[in-house]
Amino acid sequence: MDPLDAGAGSILRQPKAVWATAGASVVAFMGIGLVDPILPSIAQGLHATPSQVSLLFTSYFLITAVAMLLTGFVSSRIGGKKTLLLGLAFVVVFAGLAGTSDTVGQLVGFRAGWGLGNALFVSTALAVIVGAAAGGSAAAILLYESALGLGMACGPLLGAVLGNISWRYPFFGTATLMAIGFLCITVFLKEQPKPARKTSILDPLKALGHGGLASAAVSAFFYNYTFFTVLAFTPFVLNMTPYRSGAVFFAWGVLLAVFSVVVAPRMQERFGSLKVLGGSLVLLAADVLVLGYGGHTAAIVCTILSGTFIGVNNTVYTELALGVSDAPRPVASAGYNFVRWFAAAAAPYFAPKIEEWTDIHVPFVVAAVTALLGAVVVAVRRRSLVHEAEELAPRHATEDGVTVFAN
Repeated sequence: MDPLDAGAGSILRQPKAVWATAGASVVAFMGIGLVDPILPSIAQGLHATPSQVSLLFTSYFLITAVAMLLTGFVSSRIGGKKTLLLGLAFVVVFAGLAGTSDTVGQLVGFRAGWGLGNALFVSTALAVIVGAAAGGSAAAILLYESALGLGMACGPLLGAVLGNISWRYPFFGTATLMAIGFLCITVFLKEQPKPARKTSILDPLKALGHGGLASAAVSAFFYNYTFFTVLAFTPFVLNMTPYRSGAVFFAWGVLLAVFSVVVAPRMQERFGSLKVLGGSLVLLAADVLVLGYGGHTAAIVCTILSGTFIGVNNTVYTELALGVSDAPRPVASAGYNFVRWFAAAAAPYFAPKIEEWTDIHVPFVVAAVTALLGAVVVAVRRRSLVHEAEELAPRHATEDGVTVFAN
């Protein structure tokens, strides 16, 4: 079956509300990779070290992780639309302020506020898309992953084009685009019905008591450390102009999008989700080892190639998080993201520190090890993951008109 024609309807035939939310999601994910090609420029402009500049990612994702406990609490009380708009408003304000920073400390602080807004928006956007999309949850997840891939691809490109003028411009550009997203959601998205039961701050943590969800979250934690070592540390290793670095990460993002939306569903259908995930994690580990120990050309090729494995992993992990437990999707997603985003905060901080303590190769050895640990968790906890997925498949088939898991 064509992944673009998943479920009862094509992911291309969606209500305007879904497209408005997905479009804003693209810009939200652009904000993650936006600073990639301009990290060296920011370091130079603010007289900061690589480890100081890497805190742009650490503050962003640390706040994002903690805020995941608040997203369900907020959205279940004020509704999905208002939560999306609140998150977008935070991003507009703090992205704009980031562009005015005079010190790296100010920039790191404003990125933290940006992370809070992004957490409110991204976690709620997935639930809104799943609830409003035509074609069931499989089509919705593919649409969400499409937005993620497109945002990841375009973020570095936008950062390179605007950053070549000034490192400040990408932040102003993001604020402008998110303001447009704010207007689109205001106009096209109707207020979402509030859940019958209000979500507490502790509900995502309680959801992690489920063995399958906890296993997926722990495996994703290790994987995310690898992912964000590539995303946040590699620009310093490549040491290229914003244009060239942006081109590398644009190609990386294109592969991420293609493999998450087109290739991953086909591989899952043929081999099963867990086999695909385990194999992709092992290949990612090999890729980052070559990235760390090869020459400059090898580093460029392996950076781009890593997008294939990251794209596959993102799709499988998202499906596991949404379908492996019986917790409501927003609650399961919040608990899962709470765990995995801590690794996204840790990797940008520790990778340059490890280089300072050892040499430039060792951060990639650590990243390879964490990818393998993610695969080990999948292998060791396979029975729990497969058992829960098979138990829940009929429920999803009845509830959404599609079967989320085939294995």
